[in-house]
Amino acid sequence: MEALLASAIGVLTACGVFLILRARTFPVLLGLTLLSYAVNLFLFASGRLHLDAPPLIRAGASYTDPLPQALVLTAIVIGFGMTGYLAMLALRALAEAGDDHVDPGKDS
Repeated sequence: MEALLASAIGVLTACGVFLILRARTFPVLLGLTLLSYAVNLFLFASGRLHLDAPPLIRAGASYTDPLPQALVLTAIVIGFGMTGYLAMLALRALAEAGDDHVDPGKDS
């Protein structure tokens, strides 16, 4: 299972970097989203899942660390805000320039 999770994180990261290096705004937006998914999976995997752990801490019981879960939830909210802002920014640039090329000084 660890190999599957590590492979999923690697594939998401590779696809995200590939899309970020494109010269159009919407693939860049999708690449940033894929990278944020990869980071969320990495943070969530760092918390180590304990099966059959009690929801409340008892004496001598093992529990799951809540910090990675809180970090992932915060990252999801920030990612949604960033995606919405970048989508509106890309649509504004598309409306004003008539093209979604990242560098308008160069020909497509």
